[in-house]
This record gives sequence, structure tokens and C-alpha cells, in this order.
Amino acid sequence: MDFPNEMMRRNRAWAERMREEDPGFFDRLAAQQAPEVLWIGCSDSRVSADQISGLMPGEVFVHRNIANLVIHTDMNCQSVIQFAVEALRVKHIIVCGHYGCGGIKAAMESRDYGLLQNWLRNIKDVCSHHEAEIEGLSGEQARVDRLCELNVQAQVRNLAHTATVQNAWAAGQALHIHGWIYSIRDGLLHDLEVDLSDVAHVPAIYRTA
Repeated sequence: MDFPNEMMRRNRAWAERMREEDPGFFDRLAAQQAPEVLWIGCSDSRVSADQISGLMPGEVFVHRNIANLVIHTDMNCQSVIQFAVEALRVKHIIVCGHYGCGGIKAAMESRDYGLLQNWLRNIKDVCSHHEAEIEGLSGEQARVDRLCELNVQAQVRNLAHTATVQNAWAAGQALHIHGWIYSIRDGLLHDLEVDLSDVAHVPAIYRTA
């Protein structure tokens, strides 16, 4: 297969289909970007934010990395959050993990992954914090899937600890954080019910003011 030409062909077919279904679609996209949702998800090729959420281009602002982490020293992620909250004025931030995540599996192993090991250390911290619960589960899949859930919950908390989010709340901006997880096995999203919408849920030591 001539990869570049095949990708161009698919792109043209998609653009033509979109114009047929909605003649004004690209005009609206070109005029303004006004999504209400920031999606922080995993880089896994099977977990595409707009497809699994049923949203269209222009409706979701996306940041993806291995195992959907929100790390305070990751300037890429932090810059995306600031732009989404302060410039785009999104109303919802979704941290979405997925069951069977390869990054989560790797973090649970005692192996040297080179440079990636520095990234995985953040997940290992979550695993270590919940070691008793995870080790009490029967079967590797159950342990991996539970850590996938616990990791999402940890990243939701990390997100609420950022100055960007807390400044938005202090200014009265309506901003809601959600923690979801996706099952590749059946294509369904699951709400982990760890929603945060104000600084009252943030421990005092993490508050910026």
C-alpha cells in the first residue's frame, strides 16, 4: 500500500461525506473553536475521544498521553489545561482511562522500560498507595482493571490541585471535573462517580489560596 496516497484518499472521502451530510460543517469549524469539553485520555489508538463519546470535531478539546496522566511538571498537559479553561472556557474536563491499559500493565511490572520508566513511576505511586487492595484481588486482569480505575481517580485529584482549575473556581467559573473509564471489550463508558466542581473537595494543603 502507498501509505501517504491512501491516507489522502481516505481524507478526501471523509471530507466529501461530511459536506454531503452537512454543507455548512467546515464553514462553522473554520469560524470558531468553542468546545465545552476538555478530554484528557490515553494515547491508545483504540480510544478516540470523539468517536467513543459520539461528539463531532469542534465539540471536544483533547489531550492524550500514556495512561491519561495529569502530572504537575508536564508543561504540555498543564498548558492544554490552562488554554482549555482560560481561553476556551470549557465547562467540563473529563479524565478518561480504559480497561486493559498497556501503560498500567507496564507500571505493575518490575522491568526496566528505559526512558518510559520515568513516566510509569507516577502510576507505580498510585499502585503502591493501594497495594493492599490491588493484591487482594484475584487474577491479573482484575488487578490491572482496578488500577486503571484508581489511576483515573488519582488524576482527577491531580487536576483539582492545579492552580488553573482552582483559579477558575475562585472566579466563579462553572467547571466540572469527571472521571470516566472506557471498556474496549464492549465500547461502553463508565462513570467512576468522582466528580469535582469546587475547591471544597480539595485538601487544604493543595489549595492555592
